[in-house]
Amino acid sequence: MAPNRRRSPATGRHRITRRTKIATGAIGLAIAVGALAVVTTTGSTGDASADPADQSFFLDIAKVPAGVNVNKALLGKGAKGTFTVNCGKNENGHFNPDNFIAQPGIRNGAQHLHDYVGNLSANADSNNKSLLKSGTTCKNGDKSAYFWPVVRIDTGDEEKAAANSAGKDPVDDRAGAAKDAVAPQVDCPDVASKLPEVPDQAMDEVNQNLDQIDTQIDEANKRLAQGDLKNQADVQNAVLGPLKDKLKAIVDRIVTAIGRNAPQPADLGDVARCAVKKNGNGGLDNGGANSNTDKGATDAQKKEKQQNGKAQELPGVNDQNELAGNDGEIQRVQTAKITFQSGGARKVVAMPKFLRVLYGDAKEQANGPANARASWTCTGFEDRLTDHYPICPNGSKVERIHAFPNCWDGKNVDSANHRTHIVFSDQNGTCPRGFKNVPQLKITLVYNIPHDIQVKGQYKVDAFPEESHNPRSDHDDFANVMSQSQMTRVVSCINNGKRCAE
Repeated sequence: MAPNRRRSPATGRHRITRRTKIATGAIGLAIAVGALAVVTTTGSTGDASADPADQSFFLDIAKVPAGVNVNKALLGKGAKGTFTVNCGKNENGHFNPDNFIAQPGIRNGAQHLHDYVGNLSANADSNNKSLLKSGTTCKNGDKSAYFWPVVRIDTGDEEKAAANSAGKDPVDDRAGAAKDAVAPQVDCPDVASKLPEVPDQAMDEVNQNLDQIDTQIDEANKRLAQGDLKNQADVQNAVLGPLKDKLKAIVDRIVTAIGRNAPQPADLGDVARCAVKKNGNGGLDNGGANSNTDKGATDAQKKEKQQNGKAQELPGVNDQNELAGNDGEIQRVQTAKITFQSGGARKVVAMPKFLRVLYGDAKEQANGPANARASWTCTGFEDRLTDHYPICPNGSKVERIHAFPNCWDGKNVDSANHRTHIVFSDQNGTCPRGFKNVPQLKITLVYNIPHDIQVKGQYKVDAFPEESHNPRSDHDDFANVMSQSQMTRVVSCINNGKRCAE
């Protein structure tokens, strides 16, 4: 059942601090110069109240029956392997109010602060090329972007918030990403996602060849960057033709390696065929902006897509990493566990590179409950999940568990609503017809929030202003930038029942 959104006079009053007044002025100026053009896709910019979360949003975890919102039957189904990636806890302070998946090209479009691990450059203007060029916090070199809204303690004490002034300035990353977006780049089919299960005996050889594919694509992009190819014929002769021959030879070696220990892969399609993408146009369906993402899109979504790259910007964070309505002391994650699992499937196949996946709904109050997920619990109580902020017993810590959709349509890395290309399996781990089971990403976040703060209802998740810090608006975002060889290791570990960690 959704929390009661009615505010009492004691807990619902507007607490306009000095910081909020500054943000309010910035919002008024932004509206005056045209920020209203993006309200339909980013939420209201006019609500500048800095409120705590409503007391009705909090619930003693002991009052949540065991098994609620947890499919225990599914836990015993499917492949038992896992793959855990160590990407740290955002020790470098990568925060911004952007979302290059849901609000691409709109700076500060999320209107709440995100906490990032993995890709070091993720921002509103991120694209496939800029993500690939970036460094990462992940120990195994995984350049994927993992990000979720921060949790804050809000006691009304203005002085506490100043402790969060340190953070990463995204200006240089945004400028670099915008430059990368307009540069030509090679877009090739993802090979790993088309392969059958790779036998253990062939794994090393297959992965070496998948890495060679990435190397050849990188070399092709360097050739394009020289800027001396004047027309399509030049590009075909100097880049695409030679690249196709090289990729075909590599794919043939992969097929042969698998065929020594299992049936040879058949019907891989023309995986050696590549195209050139420029200014976000062209390329293939499994590249960044799919050719069919306008199908089923609303007028607002189409308008947002047309406006991407025009450096739209809503009012941003102040020097305490706060936005209007999202203030307080940021709670650093005590542990952030990133694990890929089967999701109940007997076998999974590789995710394609650059796949975008959303968990939950940041606009649950506006959109309704269909995509919202119960995400909250306490350590030691993982057998139940709630859509309230939990009050944990002494010795237990606040925990968020985000298990992502795991059924991919087999073609697209994104869709107009960022959801229809990848959906959840059913209660038995089975995908809809035409969809494929891919590794299910599970992100587990633990926070050391003092018990008295929990009891007083003084912690909250950052949210769009209209969500009023509703815990049902909790969400998470993921863009897969693993190399193809990394992804095949993920698949192998899951399908073969191994517990892998990198």
